[in-house]
Amino acid sequence: MVVPLLGLHVKSLGASPTVAGIAGSSYGILQLLSSTPVGCWSDVIGRRFSLLVCILCSALGYLILGVSTNMFLFVLARVSVGIFKHTLSISRAMLSDLVPEKERPLAIGQLNTASSVGFILGPVVGGYLSELDGGFCLTCFICFSVFILNAGLVWLCPWSEASIRSTRSGLRLGESRAPSGKTGRAGPEASPGPGLEGEEGAGARGPWAEGAAALQRLRSLVTSEMGDVLLVRLLMALAVMLYHSNFVLALEERFGVRPKVTGHLISSCSALGALAGLALGPLLRLYRHDCPRLLLHSSALTCLLLLLFATAPTAGAAAVPALLLAFSTAVGRTCITDLQLAAGGARAGGALIGLGQSVTAVGRVVAPLLSGVAQEFSPCGPPSLGAALALAAVSVMLLHRPRYGGDGSGRLKSE
Repeated sequence: MVVPLLGLHVKSLGASPTVAGIAGSSYGILQLLSSTPVGCWSDVIGRRFSLLVCILCSALGYLILGVSTNMFLFVLARVSVGIFKHTLSISRAMLSDLVPEKERPLAIGQLNTASSVGFILGPVVGGYLSELDGGFCLTCFICFSVFILNAGLVWLCPWSEASIRSTRSGLRLGESRAPSGKTGRAGPEASPGPGLEGEEGAGARGPWAEGAAALQRLRSLVTSEMGDVLLVRLLMALAVMLYHSNFVLALEERFGVRPKVTGHLISSCSALGALAGLALGPLLRLYRHDCPRLLLHSSALTCLLLLLFATAPTAGAAAVPALLLAFSTAVGRTCITDLQLAAGGARAGGALIGLGQSVTAVGRVVAPLLSGVAQEFSPCGPPSLGAALALAAVSVMLLHRPRYGGDGSGRLKSE
């Protein structure tokens, strides 16, 4: 509801384009810097508490944003939201704790579908409210109220003890998941794995020491097991963001498509992306729960569709790959998240998902620069460069494919 209106609000505050650009960039930079620490913090302190803190601090940010009458309050609001709005990442980590491993991609896909519905409806509601007197303030207050409602749901729903032990022991990246149906509540007979100190010993170190240990293990994991997974995520994120960066402009310059028509196309793409979450179940059964293979094929399809979009001779020919891209990228996002958890140990899901979000944030910073350079040559430049980067991601997966198990588990052979 709020994001599409930010530019107009900054302009109403009298900020210059440069100041507005710096203020807008602050959110992305803070997300980049905070994703991994907040994810690690959720592993240490517990999903429910960390999710509550993030929701309430984000709600405060939107409340401040609604009453902002100068740039200081605007930046203060964006700082709060930039640091703490990792609710979706922590929710994904909570799902990875609560569901069996084979059901994890489907559960994450359903979560992404619910989120996509919000991105479809939100701009429509925000656009309508913005036309009322004090519309921006009203929109921010409604957003604040929704966050407070979510905090109440987290508090009331039966997740209070979910994953408590797994988040304490989640720092030991690479451990196997608890058996299906377990939510991390181990009985008195549970014992730590070989070579690992018990839960009491880990808890005695305190949360700061646990967090530092988790970040150290995460660092070693990135340089060994997960390097290629994160590289694939970065390349695919850049490819898709390059495509989105000049989507409206490319359709207008190449085919003379009016922004209103482009808006309908974007809404249709969002709806199809939401439906992709519902199709994940049949797809996973078709692939026998082999997420690496599904990721490879969806990335190859994304590469082909980007190339078709860049070379389309008519608006109709460009609309077809645009619609299909919404589906292939939604499937790919779910698969790469599941692959990260499989590679690094799902019981440290908060840190791993946060790390993935940081990688995506790097793409958000770099993509506009690459898009600007590519557009100097042609309106087809950004999607063409995106196709090249997607091809590079597919090549990385093919080079490392022997590392992945073929039993449908989606785990790395090196585990």
